[in-house]
Amino acid sequence: MKRLIVAVDGPAGSGKSSVSRAAARALGFDYQDTGAAYRALAWFGLERGIELDDPAQVIALLDSFDYLIGLDPDGYFVRVGSTDVTSAIREPRVSEVVSKVARIPEVREWLNNLFRRIMLDGRAPGIITEGRDITTVVAPDAPVRVLLTASEAARSARRAAELDGHSASKVGRDLASRDAQDLKVVDFMNAAEGVTVIDSTELDFEATVDALLKVIRKAA
Repeated sequence: MKRLIVAVDGPAGSGKSSVSRAAARALGFDYQDTGAAYRALAWFGLERGIELDDPAQVIALLDSFDYLIGLDPDGYFVRVGSTDVTSAIREPRVSEVVSKVARIPEVREWLNNLFRRIMLDGRAPGIITEGRDITTVVAPDAPVRVLLTASEAARSARRAAELDGHSASKVGRDLASRDAQDLKVVDFMNAAEGVTVIDSTELDFEATVDALLKVIRKAA
């Protein structure tokens, strides 16, 4: 069988990572978190001490960016060279600067080509790739394209529950700021033609995973 490509987009806090990973596990598919690559590059830049506000320095960094991600949903990892950065790329210092890396067109083009190669190269019968512009730029011809969304209030509450000690209002401001930065580069809030919308505002986690599985199985 031809490897089934599933593209999932969504705003920050929509649950696209956890839902996509759970769906991939249920189907025996690979799982690709594209946001990890941008975070890993930002981490790499911080470690190298380059000026992330300078696009030329960030672009030059790509020549030595040795990136590897685990596609098994039960064996997820992110490495840069021989360094495991799975946890390090989630640190606040990386979150604060990743948008500087992500808004550089040359970086996005380089990483998008990497994502496409990963999507096509694998032994699993399919792969779920999630991010910001997967349904429109990375894999616009994917057989399954989904926009996973939720109200701002729901997204803020869910993210606050994950981050101990953070209020929903502060998390909401952070999410809104991140979305505003990313929207300068790509529209991930509105579904393109042919993209299925799953609104999880009134759904719990299991129901959201089931909704995504239903869409994938229908296409398969």
